[in-house]
Amino acid sequence: MLKGLGSLGDMARLMKQAQEMQEKMAEVQERLEALEVEGSAGAGLVRAWVTAKGAVRRISIDPSLFSAEEREVVEDLVVAALREAQEKAAEVAAEEMSRLTAGLPLPPGVKLPF
Repeated sequence: MLKGLGSLGDMARLMKQAQEMQEKMAEVQERLEALEVEGSAGAGLVRAWVTAKGAVRRISIDPSLFSAEEREVVEDLVVAALREAQEKAAEVAAEEMSRLTAGLPLPPGVKLPF
């Protein structure tokens, strides 16, 4: 259809590819928002769930940790569980993004908007 148009045909093909990539990226964004990963700390006494985009969904704290003397320990465990969940979320997001960009001629280390 665009044969013989030279660089105009190339530009039209690039624009189509960019539009397809944008649509695929929107789909990935939706999947990442719905996908939850779990992080835990203190042998599972504190657990946190975040989306693959890093948004905190919920936290679970074992009742055995509820005492005034353990407050700082619990706070530290919450932070540790959240950190682990967010690290897992970043890994899942990176995997999804690599699937999306597989085969594209992108330079190494390119970070697409996310």
